Amino acid sequence: MSREQRGPNEKLGAVLALAGISNAGLARRVNDLGAQRGLTLRYDKTSVARWVSKGMVPQGAAPHLIAAAIGQKLGRPVPLHEIGLADADPAPEVGLAFPRDVGQAVKSATELYRLDLAGRRAGSGGIWQSLAGSFAVTAYATPASRWLITPADSSVAREAAGAEGSGAPIKVGHSDVRKLREAAEDARRWDSKYGGGDWRSSMVPECLRVEAAPLLLGSYSDEVGRALFGASAELTRLAGWMAFDTGQQEAAQRYYIQALRLARAAADVPLGGYVLASMSLQATYRGFGDEGVDLAQAALERNRGLATARTMSFFRLVEARAHARAGDAQAAGAALKAAEGWLERSREGDNDPTWLGFYGYDRFAADAAECYRDLKAPRQVRRFTEQALSKPTEEFVRSHGLRLVVSAVAELESGNLDAACEQGVRAVEVAGRISSARTTEYVKDLLHRLEPYGDEPRVAELRERARPLLMTPA
Repeated sequence: MSREQRGPNEKLGAVLALAGISNAGLARRVNDLGAQRGLTLRYDKTSVARWVSKGMVPQGAAPHLIAAAIGQKLGRPVPLHEIGLADADPAPEVGLAFPRDVGQAVKSATELYRLDLAGRRAGSGGIWQSLAGSFAVTAYATPASRWLITPADSSVAREAAGAEGSGAPIKVGHSDVRKLREAAEDARRWDSKYGGGDWRSSMVPECLRVEAAPLLLGSYSDEVGRALFGASAELTRLAGWMAFDTGQQEAAQRYYIQALRLARAAADVPLGGYVLASMSLQATYRGFGDEGVDLAQAALERNRGLATARTMSFFRLVEARAHARAGDAQAAGAALKAAEGWLERSREGDNDPTWLGFYGYDRFAADAAECYRDLKAPRQVRRFTEQALSKPTEEFVRSHGLRLVVSAVAELESGNLDAACEQGVRAVEVAGRISSARTTEYVKDLLHRLEPYGDEPRVAELRERARPLLMTPA
């Protein structure tokens, strides 16, 4: 469906010319981006000609897909107003700002929390469906640089007239902050055990809207405010991580940016580093290894002398993941060695942050295995995967499933088809118990690697076992 503007869309035509994209090329890119989001689009060069020459405005997700397609070619985000489609949807920029002012930071975060609920009420993916394909790694450049320059605000004390729709002022205390931290701790457990798409995990955005937003808009001292911003940052990062796990990359990006801004208001540099590490993992997963390195190194640089040894180990591990994805074996090996060294220096009595409770030698081994998978070193993958799979799986079910897939890939690349299929069957069983688009993508990758052996009964059996998983919408 389309509606008509007055006259040609000269802005769109000019940007297409600048990017060197033909009408047919744009149509193909938009259709491909839509397919990645489960949308069946059939635009062609005639459709694009109508958008440019007659000013027709495509409805639904299309304007955002057009901007994303052009942005990928230009290597930068393309706002809708630049291509003459700013009135197509009023919501595309929410959550991307990293304001310098604390008051504006509160506004930016709470607007994002409200938007997510509105999207859920709209049904079928809501606003995130309309923002399909709009992830742009370059959107992390300004937040990362501003955080590096100023990782803590000078004061966050706030006086508010009252809650929205009420004359009673909200006075925030430490007990309010404790509730948010308890919610974050519960959400972390549910996410690890059931995946980011499980209904218990998906309650985090609701908690941000109903619980965190009114508190952020309330009154608090500088001391309480710092704690409030820290707890809100943890929950916001979790919302981003869960969106990332369920394939909603554009939502994850917005949550991560706001989480980093809230961590700055909390004056919590290690937490800010953790958010940057999450951004790095997302960039690496999306294939932007060099940008992933930059984000991980930003986390490391500001935390020297501040973060615990275990925290620094995790940041170096994330850096190694990015180097490996970028194909730099020497840098990845050096980062892994440093990560292991920091981990060996950590002690039980260290004041490690609660959000790092998942990290130990098994997680180090699991990520090291993924590094060597990307570097095509199956012997190293097998060695580290054996260590990673040695820990009980009751608490970290999703991680166990991912490790099984990595193990299967290593066995396949070592020529052990039977072992690869055996691990694949175990991975499919785990993936069927959780709600994680990321785990499903790992399984799909394994099946793709097994295609040359499709006539083998063991491979056919694995594919049949995986069929219900692959038919389930992410």
